[in-house]
Amino acid sequence: MNEHTDDISTDETTQRKHAAMIDRLSNLHQARISTKTNSKDPTFESTQSFLTTFTNSKQSIESSLTQIQQTPNQDPNSDLERISNSISDLEKLVAENSYFLPPYEVRSSLKTISDLKQTLDSVTSKVKPRKKFSFKNKPSKKSESEPEPKPKPESESEPEHKTSYTINDSPGFRGTENAILTKEFTGSEIREFVLSDLTNCEVKLKGRFRTLFINRVRNCKIYVGPVSGSILIEEAEGCLFVLASHQIRVHEAKLTDFYLQCRSRPIIERSCGVRFGPYRLCYDGIETDLKESNLYEDTGNWANVDDFQWLRAIQSPNWSILPESERIDMVKI
Repeated sequence: MNEHTDDISTDETTQRKHAAMIDRLSNLHQARISTKTNSKDPTFESTQSFLTTFTNSKQSIESSLTQIQQTPNQDPNSDLERISNSISDLEKLVAENSYFLPPYEVRSSLKTISDLKQTLDSVTSKVKPRKKFSFKNKPSKKSESEPEPKPKPESESEPEHKTSYTINDSPGFRGTENAILTKEFTGSEIREFVLSDLTNCEVKLKGRFRTLFINRVRNCKIYVGPVSGSILIEEAEGCLFVLASHQIRVHEAKLTDFYLQCRSRPIIERSCGVRFGPYRLCYDGIETDLKESNLYEDTGNWANVDDFQWLRAIQSPNWSILPESERIDMVKI
């Protein structure tokens, strides 16, 4: 009980610190937009459109969660699955629009999504029906010394962890080992691309596209041209990434190096032993691709990493800058 109480106290403290950080970012953002009052600016209009869509979806999800709790006698499985898919769609909406959103709006939206996921988990644990008790035929006599089987803990009956975004229908490379995988993008033929369940692979993606999802990769080298939207990485271990994107978010990475060119600060969560350096990729036409994606200028953000699980003022121990002596040379693909 004491350990549980300590965990709750720590979680509440973390949430208060996170809320304070969000407030500070909000004040900075309001100060910035107060000097920019032209409501016809394209970025302003896009942001307002995003916020309207995001808010409507959020309210719909909250309403559905409330309704499930008020009608506990119904079978909630289909509704819970629908809500889970809606939250995934909401996260994808943030990813696809983050390239023009102010940093505060991105952070605030991601915090809202995290809260919705926690609420969904809480509601699921309360309303998901347990198996009904039923009498079984009396088994044949057992040896009196044979122990009764222990009931399986509920946590073991839960489904495996799934990625927080929907990737089933997107083009990409999946389920491959010990291979060299290449793809060249031309124009805007593909909005999003997926790299999933890869082991000991080398991936080379030339050209520019909108969104990249990377999920469950191990001991891979992944070289990517400019991504005009976002890159989301979940579960990477022992990898090397060379990436250019407006926003890069990393979940559960271990012992992995990142060489980045990015417009906003990279975000890591539940990661350790990750190191960062400047972009190291070239191919014929990359200068044009970077300029058209508004990624040609080196902002230096590759060295300004936000660890969402480390809210102290001192440097997070989960990431570091790659020493110059250990950085790779320019990679040509």
